[in-house]
Amino acid sequence: MIRRFLTFTTVLALSLSMVAGQAARKTDAEIKQLLIKESIATYKGTCACPYSKDSAGKNCGARSAYSKPGGASPLCYEIDVTQKMVDDYRKKNGQ
Repeated sequence: MIRRFLTFTTVLALSLSMVAGQAARKTDAEIKQLLIKESIATYKGTCACPYSKDSAGKNCGARSAYSKPGGASPLCYEIDVTQKMVDDYRKKNGQ
């Protein structure tokens, strides 16, 4: 009886650790979304991206930092995030 319990708990622990390891690994798309959110969060204003809303609740569009040459260059779309950025995220976060 004790032997079965120990075997069951060992199998359960191994299964849970495997599931946790799989859940922790993010896809490229998930990492890109995290990097975009982080980039927008660090922008000091309301109009980081064309789809951002200004303080009046209107789309920023061409008034966004993303749309203006020079100055701030926030990441707004997945295409803005390079594979190197994704790889660097993985290295930094043990992915």
